[in-house]
Amino acid sequence: MSSRYYYGTGRRKTSVARVRMYPGTGEIIVNDKPMEEYFVRRVDRANVWEPLRASGLVEQFNVMVKVEGGGVTGQAGAVRHGIARALLEANPDLRPMLRKGGFLTRDPRQKERKKPGLKRARKAPQYTKR
Repeated sequence: MSSRYYYGTGRRKTSVARVRMYPGTGEIIVNDKPMEEYFVRRVDRANVWEPLRASGLVEQFNVMVKVEGGGVTGQAGAVRHGIARALLEANPDLRPMLRKGGFLTRDPRQKERKKPGLKRARKAPQYTKR
């Protein structure tokens, strides 16, 4: 592998993905496994590929990812965000296209905390009149 790589950190919910992109043939390795093995659901795999497809650079980079925290879908979202940021480092001219596709925006949604006196974040105990 080439010593030059492009780096991007992606986040979604509680997942954090550290992405390194090397010039290559379009192979994606997630936590030392092929992406197809790590992300079993087709939706998650499609989500990861999106920034590369939109920029037309699918066959030009090999991607190495270390991802931790959260669930599978959150991790896929974090990887997608990290790939978009790494693409931006590789070619700043892609910014308008990546921004338009929504790949650079960090999804701010988080799990809401449980409140005292409630069963969950918002669900209250059933009201009984008598």
